Amino acid sequence: MGTFQLWWQAQKEVVFAFTGLSPITFYTLAAILIALYFSVSSLFASSSSDRHHQTRHIQAEVPPLRPPVQLGEITEEELKGYDGKDHDKPLLMAIKGQIYDVSQSRMFYGPGGPYALFAGKDASRALARMSFEEKDLTGDISDLGPFEVDALQDWEYKFMEKYVKVGTIKKEVPVPESTGDQSESTPRDVDAVNPTAAAVKSDETPSKVDADKD
Repeated sequence: MGTFQLWWQAQKEVVFAFTGLSPITFYTLAAILIALYFSVSSLFASSSSDRHHQTRHIQAEVPPLRPPVQLGEITEEELKGYDGKDHDKPLLMAIKGQIYDVSQSRMFYGPGGPYALFAGKDASRALARMSFEEKDLTGDISDLGPFEVDALQDWEYKFMEKYVKVGTIKKEVPVPESTGDQSESTPRDVDAVNPTAAAVKSDETPSKVDADKD
């Protein structure tokens, strides 16, 4: 018996002992599994390469972050211009009148993000109540309950730890309308309003003096 035949006979015995299959069946299955492995590996490699290209494309579209710029005091109307729609401006948001630069979290607070409606506003009330209603997008927290106050405090701590404070909201004090100087009336004013009373006074004064003389 030749060497190949001896090797083949040994292979049949080993394969059958461990798998219960004939060598031809075993090697056919092995070849199929190897082919599947390389096919799946190539698919994953292609998918990974596509994701890498997509990531690089997205990174190329998003401009690099600029260092925070201190704005000082600005009005709520001015703050609206920092809602992320203008890429030349930082993305800002305020809590309890304190303005923070949240540009690094543009995916959350920028246009299209889940919290985009909070950008460019003092959203204290909305954050405290976890509300997305337009009426709650305000800094008015005067009527919040204790649990809502605690929730807002947690949000403020997170913002203080993660973001840079760049300014505060200027409180606009309403100017009362001028109604003229009508709070006090001088005797001359009274006489001008009621000349009859003035005449009576004038008539009474001499008679009283005359009575005293008598």
